[in-house]
This record gives sequence, C-alpha cells and structure tokens, in this order.
Amino acid sequence: MAGIETEGHPFRTRTVTPPLEATELLKRDGIRYSICTLVNSPDQYRAMEHSFQAAGFTGHDVEFLYLDNVGGNRFDAYAGVNLFLALARGEFIILCHQDVVLAFDDRLVLDRRIAEVTERDPTWAVLGNAGGFSPGQLALHISDPHGEDRRMGQLPCRVTALDEDFILVRRKANLGLPRAVEGFHFYGAALCVSADMLGHSSWAIDFHLRHLSGGVAGPSFLLCKRALIGHFRRAWRPRWVTTPSGSLYLSGSSWASHLLNLRPVVGIRRRLKLGRNPARSIDVHRHALS
Repeated sequence: MAGIETEGHPFRTRTVTPPLEATELLKRDGIRYSICTLVNSPDQYRAMEHSFQAAGFTGHDVEFLYLDNVGGNRFDAYAGVNLFLALARGEFIILCHQDVVLAFDDRLVLDRRIAEVTERDPTWAVLGNAGGFSPGQLALHISDPHGEDRRMGQLPCRVTALDEDFILVRRKANLGLPRAVEGFHFYGAALCVSADMLGHSSWAIDFHLRHLSGGVAGPSFLLCKRALIGHFRRAWRPRWVTTPSGSLYLSGSSWASHLLNLRPVVGIRRRLKLGRNPARSIDVHRHALS
C-alpha cells in the first residue's frame, strides 16, 4: 500500500486566488466527510472501506485517507491523528480503526445524529459511538467481542472522553493532540479534553457499528496514560503571563486567580498615573506577589 506522502509536499497543494474569507475557505473543497485510518492490515482496511461505501459514504463529498504502518509503526496515533486533522479537507473528520465495520447504521443515520447534537449544543467539536461521562459511567452503542448490540446510557450524552474505534471531529474546531505524547491509547480522551479547554463539547451518539477488537491494554497503555497525565499537569500549572501591557496570573484556583490578578491591575493604573517605567513596574508587582 502506498501511504500518505509526508516528506516534501503534503497530501496535495492548493493555491487560493483571490484570498477568501475563512468561512468560505472551509467550504471551498465541498467535502463533507474525511475518513482517516492508520493501517497495518490492508485486508482489514479494505473491508472497512467497503463497509463505509456500502453505507453511503461515496461520491465527490467523501475522501478516504490512510497512513501506511504495514511492516512497522511509522506513525503512532498522536502523530498520525495530528497529520489527519491538519490536512484532511472534510467538514467532518472521521478517525476510525481499520477493524471497524459499518454493519448497522449508515450515512443517513450519522447525518441525523450530527443534526440532533448540533440542535442541542452548537458548540460541539467531537462525537463518537462510545464514551464516558463520570467514573464508571459509560454511554455507548456498539457490537464487539464483549457483546452484540450493547447499549449503555442515554444517547446522545455529553462525555469527558471517547473510545478511539470511531471518532468524528469538527474541522472548524481546529483541535490537535499533544506533541510530547506518543502511542496508540487515550488520544480520544486528549481530543475531548482539548475541545473542552477551547470551549467546545464532546458527545457520545447512537451510531451502531461493529468493532472487531475488544481492545488491548499492554505495557504501552500505562506508559501512554502517564505521559498524557504529565502533559496536562504541565499545561495546567499555575503561572504568570506577562504581556507588554500587563501581567496575568493563570491558575485553576479561583481564589488565587482573583487575588493575584487584582493587585497588578491596581499597580498598572497607579503606574500609568505616575508615569513609571512600564516594564519595571510590571516586574516589581509580579515579583512581589509570586
């Protein structure tokens, strides 16, 4: 199998002349669905692709993209998904495993599910067929080695994380995965957390499909979990942020954020009134309060 070209030019090059509004830029390709998969088994991938086509994912508004991992993992999930999110042209980017088969619901059902969630929450960014909304509480509809036609929770359901077998990302949400994390686990959770940080929501929807695998949790599972926890611990650390016009204290603690952001504002106002050196005044307040 010939994989996606990643050296030199990307998937394709496009020149936009004259310049377009950003909203028009998103629509110019006319593609609704980009179906993206990491592949190490050509036979499974062909079966997956044929099932999508039989379910109505055909025509000029659908593209299939894959990265070639046959013979070795050239791309882990984090690097591969970031490539897909950056270069796919579809309004909706489907990230799915090669061993997924659309044996039940079809494109019309997915279109309806997208419309239902959009009506309930226009800010959504990520959808999937299986997820969790609190510890031990799941929402899903799937057939897999754990059981046929398994249903849990009330769908659609707002979730904190999604399983990676089938994830749909809204391209205009501009999501991405942590650069420092590698592996093949928890990227569904990372996408949902990133969406939440940007003010979007994630949902499990009633889209029934067959997943041929029940999931594998080996040593890499725990390594990936620790790496992701470490990434977000660093991302959410309290910090001072200094701009040319003032300083901000960012923290998950509401009292610390309120207290430490109050005095720098007073200090800046006093500085402006007295005509002090801006850089020195900001530094003094930061140092005194840190």
